[in-house]
Amino acid sequence: MDNEPQTRSGRRRQAEKELKIRKRREGGPRDKNSQSNGKRPRKRRIRGTILFVIAIIVLIVGMLFGVAYNKTKNAIDGSFQETGLTKERNVSKVIKQGKPFSILLLGTDTGELDRKYKGRTDSLMLVTVNPKKEKVTIMSLPRDSVIAPVGYEEEFPQKLNSAYEYGSAKTTIQTIQKWLNVPIDYYALVNMGGLEKVIDQIGGVKIKSPLTFGYNPYTAHNNGEFIYNFTKGSSTYTFNQRGQVKTYKKMDGQAALAFSRMRYDDPQGDYGRQQRQRLVLQAIVDQAKSNPSKLINQKFLNTLSDSTQTDLTFGDMLTVASHYLSAAKTIKQDHAQGNEVNLTSGSSELISQSEKQRVTNVLRKSLGLKHKKTGTLYGGKVSNATLSMNGLPTQNSVESADGEETSTYDDTYGTQTTDDTYGTTDTYGGY
Repeated sequence: MDNEPQTRSGRRRQAEKELKIRKRREGGPRDKNSQSNGKRPRKRRIRGTILFVIAIIVLIVGMLFGVAYNKTKNAIDGSFQETGLTKERNVSKVIKQGKPFSILLLGTDTGELDRKYKGRTDSLMLVTVNPKKEKVTIMSLPRDSVIAPVGYEEEFPQKLNSAYEYGSAKTTIQTIQKWLNVPIDYYALVNMGGLEKVIDQIGGVKIKSPLTFGYNPYTAHNNGEFIYNFTKGSSTYTFNQRGQVKTYKKMDGQAALAFSRMRYDDPQGDYGRQQRQRLVLQAIVDQAKSNPSKLINQKFLNTLSDSTQTDLTFGDMLTVASHYLSAAKTIKQDHAQGNEVNLTSGSSELISQSEKQRVTNVLRKSLGLKHKKTGTLYGGKVSNATLSMNGLPTQNSVESADGEETSTYDDTYGTQTTDDTYGTTDTYGGY
């Protein structure tokens, strides 16, 4: 991060500067019916995609293995990037046996609006895939949750989305695992530009809006010359471009991004945005399943590879294809609910230990793991003196309120065993 702004105001000034540059160059969003305004931004340097798009491709490979094997393998190999972490359990054994697994989805705007600096994760979803129950659980984690990034505890208090800025996927995974006491088996970095490409490739998505709102992706509010207008209960929307209004029944990539990005005018704030992001994610899955052939062509696979970062290997994906086809039958959406607090790091969300315990219970149950107490209060270790100085609950205050110790994070976490009764008396990774 040598050349990146080191302060929030610095990052904001740079983002605004680069936004102005792009607006001058492109003149706003492209006209949906005009080729003259269809210039695309230059190739993104930071990759990103969504697990389920990858999984759909893998499932197609399972059906068209001889036709698409080499093309798909090359694309997926190009997106592979390890975190440098040792897995907290034997993941290869887990998926080979068809057991439930988890993946952390990280959404970032890095690469969008021509940003050069690393940035933070705008959305975080911990997803579990359970083939036996034929269910996928998507748990949104508020990006503004108060945490201490593992390895960067001296920067406390910080928000959950800062963990990626400090130490990439590695720090984010470490922090969430200690925070929730739930194993994270894989990760996938979601770039908004990559998401746009995927939606356009599958022919757009239909989503009923949960509320009525207008949004300009260049101002982040309902003002300016380029406004998308969505109506509660309807999948039809309008796009107002410099006074010319057109109506559409299906969202393309740009419209879906506008739909999923709005935050300030949602009465539920970031929780409302999380809900819309999950709706977009589910719509992608549904549309991809209904028309999978659109995803198998060399041009798209190369584009996807350029927009992808994950530690799922091609072999992992083939295993997923053979054992997890039924898992997407039911998709459950959930989120961790916090309470607003004002800190030196800005307006944040404090997730209570009882709410964290609920989230931990949901995720561990969906993974077939036995019940355990949730993780540490803030992920990394923070002294009671630091917490008191910031007006935040300490470990002692939580224990006194609950009448028992509510956080028993196991320091042996990470030790593997070969217990084949995984899911009932499982001891993988201390879970």
